[in-house]
Amino acid sequence: MPVEITYPDGAKRVFERPPTGLQIAEQVSKNLSRSAVAVRVNGELWDLNRSIEADASVEIIARASQEALELIRHDAAHVMAEAVKELYPDTQVTIGPAIENGFYYDFARDEPFTEHDLENIERRMREIVDRDEEITREVWKRDEAIGYFRDLGEEFKAQIIADIDPEQEITVYRQGGFLDLCRGPHLPTTGRLGKAFKLTKVAGAYWRGDSNNPMLQRIYGTAWASDKQLKEYLLRLEEAERRDHRRLGKQMGLFHFQEEAPGAVFWHPKGWTLFQTLTNYMRARQQDAGYVEINTPDLMQRSLWEASGHWETFGENMFTTDTDVDRTLAIKPMNCPGCVQIFNNSLRSYRELPLRMAEFGKVHRFEPSGALHGLMRVRSFTQDDAHIFCATNQITEESERVCDLVLDIYRDFGFDDIRIKYADRPEKRVGSDEIWDAAEEALLKAAETTGLEYTLNPGEGAFYGPKLEFVLRDAIGRDWQCGTLQVDLNLPERLGARYVGEDGRKHTPVMLHRALFGSLERFIGILLEHYAGALPFWLTPLQVVVATVVSDADAYAVEFAQALRRAGIRTELDLRNEKISYKVREHSVQKIPVIAVVGRREAEQRTVALRRFGVKQQEVVGFDEAIERFIGMNGPASMIRRSEQGGVVAQSA
Repeated sequence: MPVEITYPDGAKRVFERPPTGLQIAEQVSKNLSRSAVAVRVNGELWDLNRSIEADASVEIIARASQEALELIRHDAAHVMAEAVKELYPDTQVTIGPAIENGFYYDFARDEPFTEHDLENIERRMREIVDRDEEITREVWKRDEAIGYFRDLGEEFKAQIIADIDPEQEITVYRQGGFLDLCRGPHLPTTGRLGKAFKLTKVAGAYWRGDSNNPMLQRIYGTAWASDKQLKEYLLRLEEAERRDHRRLGKQMGLFHFQEEAPGAVFWHPKGWTLFQTLTNYMRARQQDAGYVEINTPDLMQRSLWEASGHWETFGENMFTTDTDVDRTLAIKPMNCPGCVQIFNNSLRSYRELPLRMAEFGKVHRFEPSGALHGLMRVRSFTQDDAHIFCATNQITEESERVCDLVLDIYRDFGFDDIRIKYADRPEKRVGSDEIWDAAEEALLKAAETTGLEYTLNPGEGAFYGPKLEFVLRDAIGRDWQCGTLQVDLNLPERLGARYVGEDGRKHTPVMLHRALFGSLERFIGILLEHYAGALPFWLTPLQVVVATVVSDADAYAVEFAQALRRAGIRTELDLRNEKISYKVREHSVQKIPVIAVVGRREAEQRTVALRRFGVKQQEVVGFDEAIERFIGMNGPASMIRRSEQGGVVAQSA
């Protein structure tokens, strides 16, 4: 039966018999057929060797495309599963998806995998690639598939099939003697995978992410379209390890963690100075932008969280206490309901809107122990939250103000490469579809009015409203989602927030949720890794160390250090009876930006010898000139000092 194929450029060709994607690619060029990994048929990805039985629009997906990477990584997971089954036949396979930068597969096995096992598995994977096994798609009956995998002892795989929607087609992929349940698509043969892959680590993972289920072993790997891409990625991994904030935090004396307080930070003096520097900077920026600062209780009654919707949608992540015999109290996981209580505490007028309330609120969330990761994933953290109460016609203008503020703040911290994602309604949410329609339309309009480019992040909105996510790209190309802006038409209604409008009637305000750092703890971790510990001068907890060469210079060193402190420069004296080379080496390990060395000559000439971190040559400058230089290097710190002195409060809550 003839089939008409329409190409992306609109050209058409009739094939006398149903062609495969690979045959279509061969008709275009030999080079395309060699680089092809899949075919898009009427917008859906198909295997290259699957016949196209009816007229269709097609597009050949080439190996060099970004889209091909997910397919390559998915195939790498299947090849890894085949290798594991060949080497360790008693192992059960479960699921193995592609993920960002790689893939994983979860296995059920009594004996733990070792580093030596990973080497053997990777070696066998290369052998499977060399075999160039054909990968074919088969449609099975549900009962037949369940019976087949159950007979193999693959209970997890049989359970997956049993839970699939009865209306959904069951597809199994065969490669050599290995069969796996999968929707596909896949490469035509294992040889097309190539050998630009590497297994990286083993971790634990509960079956289906539920701690009540069996613990599985998850083998992670990375896969790329070329050896060059793999090499570049492995170099990035090495650089990421060198920049690991946990190692830097210990080396710089900033913080530590310990078992007695899982997921909570012990801030050391220098680390707490950095924390307060960020807090005071943000406080000053918010004061300039017309925010007032509030603080709300850490413990609030369960009934409030039920009214807000948090208990239903987030209750499993909340810490609670029943020490009060009459009621259950919860440690706040979010600041929003407390802020609404302050809004509700007095009768509000439309003249007060927009009312911008900011809070450096400490929140607690139960994160699984396996998910904890230094400052990046904790159970106790501080959010630079703000909630803007406004009228519907103020949403766009207020959203623009937030977007402008967050982008300007990120520039102060050295982040110029910002990506924005628009996240719409999640599956688990509160509020009617009509309310969500209105909220999503309002936020999209605001995003478009600002002229910002954004990508879609479907289903990732907050449970109470859609959001914009601000994603920072760091010095080694990693993306970090930090700031958010959410339009909420649900929570103010649920918690009874009202204001008197110009018409004299009561109205429910719109509530914009806004965080710029997101979590201060996590943002500090990002900063440490972005700068590899060598923070900008204005951010560094200890900016200058004044170190003496001889004790005769002690009095002059004290005088210089005092002058620096009066100028707002965070300074430490090192008068120890140690060689200057030892002092310089020790302070350099802690990434101190400047070591001001003074000896007998400097004391006599009223100069200082400046040694900058990462610079071999030292520079000798005069006493006053050095002070002025440091003041000039302090940049945004000037607004921090103003914040510490009280700043300007633009409104009253």
